Amino acid sequence: MNAPIIRGAGEGDKRSFLGGGLHTWKLTTEDTGGAFFMFEDLLAHAKTTPLHRHPEADETVYVLEGEILVNIDGQETRVGAGGMTFTPKGVPHAFLVVSDSARLLSMQTPGIGQAFYRGASDPATDDTSEIVDITRLQASARQNPRGIELLGPPPFERLNAAG
Repeated sequence: MNAPIIRGAGEGDKRSFLGGGLHTWKLTTEDTGGAFFMFEDLLAHAKTTPLHRHPEADETVYVLEGEILVNIDGQETRVGAGGMTFTPKGVPHAFLVVSDSARLLSMQTPGIGQAFYRGASDPATDDTSEIVDITRLQASARQNPRGIELLGPPPFERLNAAG
């Protein structure tokens, strides 16, 4: 049986995600017996993800602050603070931060993808991270194919080019 956990605002393991952003891990698979993991993600304007899917996990993203544009299975939708997305396992998706910044709460169940995120991040040294290391991201994805499959470039390139 897992022990109860309480973490306050700002508490949790802080890691600079090398796909861009600062993760504050609220719950790890070790905390939940593998059932799920959850992290808060602080992101800068124009941060985007490659088109990807999670072969064995459902993903829920709750927008705490800011606004993102999501592409889920080819359909684009804007999601602002208080909104959320649910992407079933195996469905291609990506997102783009369209506000000045965004703060998201991300959860995957089961927690099979945690190794990808941890492998593509380093302990945080400050409060923000805009470092993007595509080589490390790709290497972590190859090492954790059950957690994530990178499918291609972000489907939002036209927006990035426009600034």
